[in-house]
Amino acid sequence: MGMRIMYKDSLEKKLDSQIQSLGMPHAQLNCKVESSDSFHNLGKDVVGLLFTANMGSTLKPIEKAASGGELSRVMLAIKSQLAVNKKLPTIIFDEIDTGVSGAIAEKMASIMQVMSESMQVIAITHLPQIAARGHEHLLVEKKIDNEKTISNISKLDASARIEEIAQMLSGGKISDAARENARVLLQ
Repeated sequence: MGMRIMYKDSLEKKLDSQIQSLGMPHAQLNCKVESSDSFHNLGKDVVGLLFTANMGSTLKPIEKAASGGELSRVMLAIKSQLAVNKKLPTIIFDEIDTGVSGAIAEKMASIMQVMSESMQVIAITHLPQIAARGHEHLLVEKKIDNEKTISNISKLDASARIEEIAQMLSGGKISDAARENARVLLQ
């Protein structure tokens, strides 16, 4: 029995549990492992992921079954398990929260926060729920100068962080209510 087959059931249970905790209580993920007659760059097995988010639905290839938000949650679950098993020192999430908001963003932020206890987690996000959970907050700004895009990264102090989170919350003119909500998120 190959290692992929040996660990498949255990991994599926862990992933299902985590995905279900992210607002998909009936989701199932199945790791399909089939043996090939020939070797390729990843060994002799052909691995695929089958997924359903809904009770009573048939498992289908994940690329055909998952919406953008569902895929974001599945990717976070997979990457969090990978990070734990490989004992990665750093993991970078580039908009892993695409397609989610509100309570699900909070749950994703909690998973990333737990991960940050044993590794460095860098999250590129547009969601205030995710940004507010970080130990540090860096602001990336892009501007065009002489037809060339220039990126600037700056570390935000406590007051600038409140303003940035409030901006993320309001999307426009920052109100006192948005600032207060930002303060609450940052607690």
